[in-house]
Amino acid sequence: MSRSPEHFDLIVVGTGSGNSVLTPDFDDWHVALVERDAFGGTCLNRGCIPSKMLVYAADMAQVAGRTAHLGVDTSLDGVRWPEIADRVFGRIDPIAQSGEDYRHGLDNVTVFKGDAHFVGHKVLAVNGHRLTGEHIVLGAGARPFIPPIPGLGEVAYHTSDTVMRLEELPQRMVIVGGGYIAAELGHVFDALGVSVAIVNRSERLLRAEDEDVSAAFTDIVAQRMDCVLGAPVVGVSQSGSEITVRTENRAVAGDALLVATGRVPNGDQLDAARSGIALDGAGYVVTDEFLRTTADGVWALGDICHAAQLKHTANEDARAVAHNIAHPDDLRAPDHSGVPHAVFAYPQVAAVGATEQALRAAGRPYLKAVRPYGDTAYGWAMEDTTSFAKVLADPETRLLLGAHIMGPQAPTLLQQLVLGMQFGLTTDEMARGQLYIHPALTEVVEQALLELQP
Repeated sequence: MSRSPEHFDLIVVGTGSGNSVLTPDFDDWHVALVERDAFGGTCLNRGCIPSKMLVYAADMAQVAGRTAHLGVDTSLDGVRWPEIADRVFGRIDPIAQSGEDYRHGLDNVTVFKGDAHFVGHKVLAVNGHRLTGEHIVLGAGARPFIPPIPGLGEVAYHTSDTVMRLEELPQRMVIVGGGYIAAELGHVFDALGVSVAIVNRSERLLRAEDEDVSAAFTDIVAQRMDCVLGAPVVGVSQSGSEITVRTENRAVAGDALLVATGRVPNGDQLDAARSGIALDGAGYVVTDEFLRTTADGVWALGDICHAAQLKHTANEDARAVAHNIAHPDDLRAPDHSGVPHAVFAYPQVAAVGATEQALRAAGRPYLKAVRPYGDTAYGWAMEDTTSFAKVLADPETRLLLGAHIMGPQAPTLLQQLVLGMQFGLTTDEMARGQLYIHPALTEVVEQALLELQP
């Protein structure tokens, strides 16, 4: 016999950004939190935070031995992978556990561990429990996409969910994919001494980025790693510990395989349709501007409903959902205009707004300026020859349409352009309306903006 439903004022499925929905407005609400994995979601446990901690170590290793042109002799004496991994997860895992312990300790919150799925309208089944709620928030995130490659199911492969917890470094790694996950983790393992091969169906890495960035990034990475590009995978096989990835023209072998071909939302795993919740053609939960789904009283936030799949957009969603549930007469839409993003590879990449190819395809007039880091005093001091800042602007309004930076500290340098874009400053105002510190690297942004001036 099934249990009688347990009723709550609010049910939150997923404890990534969904966990922050529980503002003080809900201190006297009867709340259920549902989580099938570690508290904190993808970002804390297997995404942004651990990967960037690994990236920082990789950056240090990448620089070592490559400073002779500055008159400084350095070398990489060794990599202690167990210590690197312990530094990362020895700090992260206790945070996840303490977050769960804290929620368990609240009188008004009940934590349910296990997979959740709808079995009726606003009725969730979780590990033998049946939960109903006045309001339900879906923050169940996304998961790695596993492509239908012949033989893949018969080999021992990793995704971004598992590869960062390897017990030891392999000698050779094959990465299938060419997006930000492949770029960042390829840098990590290559810098730490693994022989990395990247197999990508597109001719370029980071093909969603601006065309100039994608082309330059691909050229740089191809000098470090074996890049097999324009090569869809036709099969995968394993013999002993060796895994072979085959394309139409070439076979690439390694001791470890990382599948980094994107991520898909988890709405299908919730059986959302049983509660009248619509999914779009790509599997994302459909919401209106206030993040209400097609089922009354059910809301969605973050990766489960946005293709951008960024932590900062998920946090913005959580703030909006929390406000809208607590203040139904004062609904607010999350601000997703001018959403910036970054790739923490080597070199770093950061962007906001439109790419040049998108503007061209739309037939929209634009002005363009590209300035190398090396044109600035600090870039010259670094002897940088590959990094640049690119800005795109409307020729009539002089407003920024897009900005793209590739090189050291690209995400930090981009932020001033995000600020100007969001507050409606013209490129002329951004260029002349403030003083840029000399000789800081921010002058590359100044010079790019000045180049747009008539």
